[in-house]
Amino acid sequence: MPHPLQVLCLLVLSLLLVHSQIEAQAPATVTFTLDFPTSQPEHYSIRVQSDGSARYESSGRLSADSDETDSFDFDFTVAADNRQKIFDLTAKAGYFQKDVDSHHKGLAFTGKKTLVYKDARRSGESTYNYSPSPAVQDLTSLMQSLSATLEFGHRLQYDHHYQKLALEEELKRMEDLARSNQLIEVAAIQPILDRIIADPSVINVTRARAQRLLEHAGVR
Repeated sequence: MPHPLQVLCLLVLSLLLVHSQIEAQAPATVTFTLDFPTSQPEHYSIRVQSDGSARYESSGRLSADSDETDSFDFDFTVAADNRQKIFDLTAKAGYFQKDVDSHHKGLAFTGKKTLVYKDARRSGESTYNYSPSPAVQDLTSLMQSLSATLEFGHRLQYDHHYQKLALEEELKRMEDLARSNQLIEVAAIQPILDRIIADPSVINVTRARAQRLLEHAGVR
């Protein structure tokens, strides 16, 4: 009959092995956070996992002259090519295990940015205003473009529900940005674009813009 101490040791060892297996299976994550009080939104974060699942959270005033605040939470899936790009750039940036900020005092403040990486074996975090690292610069641009796309989707939902005439201006701005490749992951906001396209109470010009955005993004 096994000694009670042996049984306890085996139980502890089994639990440690299970915990290690769970950690090894856990997806790696990259998180980008921006805090910029004079911008809209004033705060947002994007968390992207290596399996493609992602979450976006933002908050800020509804407008520059408004005291009302708005919060937005959104779960979506990042396309394989952008997911690969995010994790490749993260590797090139050394997983943010070293300070990435330039620390140049004469630079304009463009928001407090933080990049965080975590997987089963390593973690890193760095906060910066501007980084001289090309990988960090590219990753910052990608995340900001992703935020812009998702915020457009958020505003389109509001406009479609409360002020349909405002949709035309938002979609026109989106088309301009799409032409210069400043919108990414348009597929994430496809549901609201589809609703606009299918709504006969929205003017045809506006519905056509929504259709072109999806076509330009290769969604359809």
